[in-house]
Amino acid sequence: MGVRRAVKGFGDFLIDTVGEAVAGMILSLLACILLGCLALIVYVSWSASPRLTVTGAGLLSCILAHGVWQTFRRPAKARSRGLAALTAAVFTGAAATALFLLLYVPGCGCL
Repeated sequence: MGVRRAVKGFGDFLIDTVGEAVAGMILSLLACILLGCLALIVYVSWSASPRLTVTGAGLLSCILAHGVWQTFRRPAKARSRGLAALTAAVFTGAAATALFLLLYVPGCGCL
């Protein structure tokens, strides 16, 4: 009885360990692909029109700044939340993407 339980415990440990290693490799690969796509977007955009690229980066910076302001300020009582919700969602998505890249890109070996 004790041997079966030990073998089963070792098998569960091995499955968990291999599963975590495979999941880590997949997430690192996805992070590397995402970073490559972002770099390609910047390269193609800059090749097409540097002025438009700088203008788009400035607009994105304003949207992100408004999203940060909407996310971390105290809620107003009687305001329309349409644009505020949109910019807060854009900021949250950008922050989640940055955190994902910060955690998984160093392990992919593409840098």
